[in-house]
Amino acid sequence: MKLLVSVTNRKEALEAIIGGAHIVDVKNPGEGSLGANFPRIIRQVKEIISNNIEVSATIGDLPYLPGTASLAALGAVVSGADYVKVGLFGVKTPVEATILMKEVCRAVKDYSDTSKVIAAGYADFRKVGCLSPLKLPRVAYETQADGVMIDVKMKNSQSRLSDFLSDKELKEFIDEAHSLNLIAALAGSLDKLDVPRLHDLGADVIGVRRAVCGRRDRLKGEVQRKAVLEFVKEICMCEKSY
Repeated sequence: MKLLVSVTNRKEALEAIIGGAHIVDVKNPGEGSLGANFPRIIRQVKEIISNNIEVSATIGDLPYLPGTASLAALGAVVSGADYVKVGLFGVKTPVEATILMKEVCRAVKDYSDTSKVIAAGYADFRKVGCLSPLKLPRVAYETQADGVMIDVKMKNSQSRLSDFLSDKELKEFIDEAHSLNLIAALAGSLDKLDVPRLHDLGADVIGVRRAVCGRRDRLKGEVQRKAVLEFVKEICMCEKSY
């Protein structure tokens, strides 16, 4: 299992790297759960990344605008992202999700056949009125995306992933993703204590920010290397005992 740490700038990226993060995820939490950061920030982070660490970039809590989404995805890849995370906030049906993801994947793959596209949905979909993330594995497979992710949209309420989806639902999501040869990632105010459980469920990637920031403040706090290292150690312990 890999640890993805979301950062907002070069300084935080260095903390994540020193802490042992496997994937450094460039985002702007001020613009939402999967808020997009600036191309220059992605480039700055890419410049300090070694070959054994990957760069991810979020492109926003997107409306149903396939053209906008595909252009944003291309911009992230051109700026240096190895993974592009697409927040499917504005789509209401699997058909809309398929149309949007198909254009995003085409834009990314036409430019780089090594970059990966991740379709991201929200565990609190009923509250925010978007598509259930449990429908995303099939969408990702049909559009030739590389993986799926579940996050939580309404982070200001301190809501956690487990508040909205049961372990049974998460396991079914992960198993379906794996059956379709997709990466399965989970996020949403996760804590170190969640690591063993999510590892046992089979998650390939877990994403964190709040738990590794000073004062556990995802907006005003900064990523701390010691907190990142604690997650890495927990993952290593799970891998050894598996």
